[in-house]
Parts: sequence; C-alpha cells; structure tokens
Amino acid sequence: MIAEEEAREKVLEKIQVRASRRVSLSHALNCFAAEDYFSSLPLPNFDNSAMDGYAVVASASGVGKRLRVIGEQPAGLDRKLLVSPGEAIRIFTGAPMPAGADAVVMQEDVTRESSEIVMNADVDPGDFVRRRGCDLTEGQKIVAKGEPIRATTIALLASQGFREVSVGGEVDAAIISTGDELAEPGTKLQPGQIYESNSVMLQALLQRCGAVVKSVGHCKDEADSLRKTLEQATKHSVLIINGGVSVGEHDLVQSTLLSLGAKIDIWRVAIKPGKPFVFGRIRKCTVFGLPGNPVSAFVTFLQFVRPAIFKMMGAANFDLPKVPAKLIVDLRNESDRPHYVRGKCENGNFSPVGRQESHALFGLSQSNALLRLAVGEVRTCGDIVDIELFN
Repeated sequence: MIAEEEAREKVLEKIQVRASRRVSLSHALNCFAAEDYFSSLPLPNFDNSAMDGYAVVASASGVGKRLRVIGEQPAGLDRKLLVSPGEAIRIFTGAPMPAGADAVVMQEDVTRESSEIVMNADVDPGDFVRRRGCDLTEGQKIVAKGEPIRATTIALLASQGFREVSVGGEVDAAIISTGDELAEPGTKLQPGQIYESNSVMLQALLQRCGAVVKSVGHCKDEADSLRKTLEQATKHSVLIINGGVSVGEHDLVQSTLLSLGAKIDIWRVAIKPGKPFVFGRIRKCTVFGLPGNPVSAFVTFLQFVRPAIFKMMGAANFDLPKVPAKLIVDLRNESDRPHYVRGKCENGNFSPVGRQESHALFGLSQSNALLRLAVGEVRTCGDIVDIELFN
C-alpha cells in the first residue's frame, strides 16, 4: 500500500498527453485549448451606444437645452452621420457613435417635441458610450494553452472570428462493473442482490470530464468471462473496472489483468474511503480498478482518474477547485489513512452529510464537497478549512 500523494504522482507520471485535434467551436465545450489564442480585434470594435437615446455633444447639452434631431442611427451599418453642437441623433443600443458626438443621453431623460428634444438632465462626455477596446485590446491573450473551454470561452473566440479551435485529444473510455450480487435496474431483485449503480455514476463522471464513454458492461465473478470482457474493453484508451479489486477469493480483477499481460503500477492506496485501487496498462490502454463501494469508487475517481483524464486531454490544471469554508462541527480522523469527509458547502460553511461509511450513497448524493483530514488530524468548530468542490 502506497501513500495517496505517491499514487497520484505515479499515475500522472505514466499518463501521456494525447495528440491535439481541430474541432468546430460548437464541439469544443469541455475540451482544453491545445495552444494560446490572441485577439485580432478589440472589443468593442468601434465606439457605440450603451443605451437607447440620443447622441449629443456634451458641452452643448444640459438641463433645459433644446436640440434639433437631425437623423437616426440604429444598430447595424454605420450611416456615417455627423452631429454638431445644438443637434442630436436618435441612437439605439449597440449602434456606432456618430462623428462629433461624445455622449448619449437616455431617452427617458428627454422630452421629444416633433423634430426636437428638450433635455431634462445634464450629460457629461463619455456618458453611456462604450469606447473601442474598453473590454479587450488587440493582441491580448484570450485563451491559454491547457485552459478549459467553457460556453463563455466559445463566445469570446467567436467574437474574434474563430470557427475552429485546436484542443486536446479525445479520450474514449470503457466501464466494466463486476459482481454476482449486482442486478440491472428495472429487473427484479433476487435475495442477496442489489441494483448496480456505480457504472452510471462513473459514466456521468467521465462525461463531466469531457471523456467519451464508448462501452458500459457488467461481468459476473467468473474468470473466463471476466478475461474475455476485459480483453475486448482494452481497445479503448481508458478502461475503468469497478469492483473485484480487493483481496477476497472472488476478487479476480488483478489476477485476470496479469494473465492478459497487464503491467500493474499500483495496487492499494492509503486513502479512506478507497484503499482497494489498481492502476496499470495493457498495451495502449490505461486501466483503473476502483473499489465496489460507491463512495470509495467516487472518491478514488476524483483523486486519481479525473487528473489522469485531464492530463490526457491536455489540461493545465488537474485539481478540483478548492475554496476556504468555516467548519461547523468538530472532526477528528482516528483512521490510519487520510480521510475524505463528504459534506455540503453552503454560504461559506462546511458540514458533513449523512453517514461517512463507504456504502453511504444517500449522504454522498446530498454532498457537494470533500474535506481531507490527514491521519490524526483534529479540526474544531469554527476552523477555516480548504475543501474540494465537486458539484
């Protein structure tokens, strides 16, 4: 059994970054940029109005002033209008500013009288004008290599005229659950059986990481069947095996992997929950064996599988987001392993949720964060702790 930090380092050391690819912006969500991107246009690209109103010369405007309306500039093509002192041009949000105008007065602050307006408020130069480049300058870095591409990132790239983006390679994955006790949801449970729930959880976690799940299957605790199933699944770049990785007589995963020529780098990690854990390779397939208990599978996925997937996809940061929170209960880790406490972070406070055993799926479902307690660590109510957010 190795330390958690050593296991994570060993996993990341063995993982290779996959070759980059070009995708359309509409397919770039949750990918990672494979290169730096820079702006070719300032934002906004021209001075424009931030309001519906009237473009005016500020020095010739003010309460009680009467201005002649000489034209209209809607959003769209610049009509190349010119405004002089004593004049106003009807303008709309996003429309280019007419030459000579240095301010916009809101339509609510004037009284329209035929072809004139009467000012009901003072106006200063720059009022309600979006200046060219005030948001983004030309040549500014807009996306860094390894940065996740979010919906807002896609909008920013599109604003610069990009139709495609270079992103990290795709990760295709297979999931195999094991165990005679598992029944498929929707079927009738037999005495001693439970519904299989881990594979759908792992599938969701992989999809959230941006991986593509190509295969999900189940295998009973039978060596020949397991061997055939594993052999077929190793055609994918990642294989996650759930259950059967402990030391019981029916835990056949490690021996079956070895019979297929797997190189096992890790077997058992000092982490709670989640000590039974396998990491290795079969040819070009990276293999993770996760514990069968749902909380253990969840925690080991977040701590070991997620960073590996992110590295494969070209991410610059592999860690879960961390935030400080105030602990509202006393906690102590009396285990011989670091313990990840499941709980809820809400309004800056963190509290454990439900039972903290490795089978306690309901408590996990109500949680959104993990608190790591080192061996022997004691925390008291009111302490500020760093927590990892997973929702």
